[in-house]
Amino acid sequence: MRKTPPGWPRISPSIVCQQAATHIDWLCQAFGFEVRLKIEGDGGAIVHSELTFGDDGLVMVSEEAARSARPEATHRQAPRSVGGANTQALMVYVDDVDAHCARARGAGAVIVKEPENTDYGEDYWEDRGYECVDPEGHHWWFYQRIRSPRS
Repeated sequence: MRKTPPGWPRISPSIVCQQAATHIDWLCQAFGFEVRLKIEGDGGAIVHSELTFGDDGLVMVSEEAARSARPEATHRQAPRSVGGANTQALMVYVDDVDAHCARARGAGAVIVKEPENTDYGEDYWEDRGYECVDPEGHHWWFYQRIRSPRS
């Protein structure tokens, strides 16, 4: 495999929101993302954005497209537009999962699963993590590696 372009991870998830501009601010406050790029379209709608997380994390956030405005993108729906359904959840490794959970809770994230350890056995690893839902209805898992596999 060739190297990725400078500043881009191999995989970059994208989430769709009903109120992307507001949600970008919330993601930065609650989860610690930083805005790298934000492109506004008609009426201030966010047509593309890039939020970084540390040195190698990146998520793109955009506005849900109105059928008349961007017919090619109408398959991209925000969870709140489809009864809260999610077809994917995002997982992010953090340095201190308990502090991160407290920060997210303080910003209004709904904590679905409180921080707890999951031990996959001595040949594998142990993580500590929690699950939350953001105001737009996206599910997030945040984890911290407690023990790495034995070599």
